[in-house]
Amino acid sequence: MTGTAAGAGRALDAGELRELVAAAGAAPSLHNSQPWRFRSAEDGPGVLVFADRERAVPLADPDGRALLVSVGAALFNLRAAAARNGLPVEAAELLPDASGPGAPGADAPVAVLRFGPRGLPYPPAELADLIGRRHSSREPFGNRDVPEAVVGELIGAAAAEGAALEFLEEAGARRVLALTAEAEARIAADAARRAETGSWLREEPAADGIPDRALGPQDHESRVPVRDFAGHGPDRPERFEALPQVATVATAGDTPADWLRAGQAMERVWLLATAHGLRVSVLHQAVELPDTRVALRDPHAPDTPETLGTGAVQVVLRVGYGPPGTATPRRDVEDLLGTPPA
Repeated sequence: MTGTAAGAGRALDAGELRELVAAAGAAPSLHNSQPWRFRSAEDGPGVLVFADRERAVPLADPDGRALLVSVGAALFNLRAAAARNGLPVEAAELLPDASGPGAPGADAPVAVLRFGPRGLPYPPAELADLIGRRHSSREPFGNRDVPEAVVGELIGAAAAEGAALEFLEEAGARRVLALTAEAEARIAADAARRAETGSWLREEPAADGIPDRALGPQDHESRVPVRDFAGHGPDRPERFEALPQVATVATAGDTPADWLRAGQAMERVWLLATAHGLRVSVLHQAVELPDTRVALRDPHAPDTPETLGTGAVQVVLRVGYGPPGTATPRRDVEDLLGTPPA
């Protein structure tokens, strides 16, 4: 929908709003919880983005960090879909109504997009068509390295969103994988956490959560610490890649606004990786525990405020070449429209 002229002052029509919200709602989220809602701005063309805290995962994400990373990913999809429609984002406000370091209440948006007059598609419109192809792949990857030129493009994509993407060398990757395995073991030993994880397993048809077909196998050599959603060990162990390629997304700060930036960076990187035929999955366990999350930071990195990589690690990604991921259920667009209940 790339029409030639639209008044800068009128709100989005219902069809276009639904189109943008459908793209936003296809974003990744912790346990496919889809913790977001959207509403058309009433004072001109724009979209208000809300965090739906009723869809939080409180034991895995007690401070709502992963929730806002997820909302940030949805926000990037919304921006890409708007760009495809020729709707330039004239202003993108993060946490516009926050009066302090915490996140706003349920009735306040966590982000507001304001659109200018419609024109031709513009970047990152080229990523919008990849939204429907982007899935988490929990399958084994091959041993083919990501080319340096592609790594450079992915790093640039994260930087464009105010975050740092670092592809780890062997020692760093093994260290982060060990921290992830430690965190997975501790989570698996916690009955309450196991129950919370299991509560997001779904029998189909479903609108959210993780169906059996999307779980993936376990690594029979335990090199890749895949989350055991079912809580009963490997049903179909398989051989994974010898040395997984691991990347981290970090931000200079660790505020709710940084979490939103990290989510936008993650999704921009993920969509660009999809364009290059790469598969991605999130290794989230180590960021769920305070001590393992702190330990994710590179202990040998120079500690300077100019180096984003020494900041807070928000996301750990496993990247490689392999089978495509399985699509997970999505909530109906009508369920995503409106302010979350207070």
